[in-house]
Amino acid sequence: QAQLVESGGGLVQPGGSLTLSCVASGFALDRYTIAWFRQVARNGRTGVALISHVDGSTYYADSVKGRFTISRDNAKKTVYLTMNDLQPEDTGVYYCAAGRRFTMLQSAYDDWGRGTPVTVSS
Repeated sequence: QAQLVESGGGLVQPGGSLTLSCVASGFALDRYTIAWFRQVARNGRTGVALISHVDGSTYYADSVKGRFTISRDNAKKTVYLTMNDLQPEDTGVYYCAAGRRFTMLQSAYDDWGRGTPVTVSS
């Protein structure tokens, strides 16, 4: 059974950094594109970043470009999201998801983790 488990969230001050991890089990991570989405209370999920399983291409939402970096270690079955210069608007629950297409469309992702919360506050 495919499973994704996120970790690494927490409370951080503005300007701080966090690295989120997404560990995959039950399927071959190297055959899937992985995306990170963020959900703020009472709002839908929005795409943050994704990384292709084909060539390692990456894509970032405009709001995080230059601050966030997505990477993957297929041998460890883990995808990372390194977040620098965090701001209060980055607060939310971060989810990772696995799919076959290089897209931010949520409908393209079949498997989701349960999320890890990130709070940016002084």
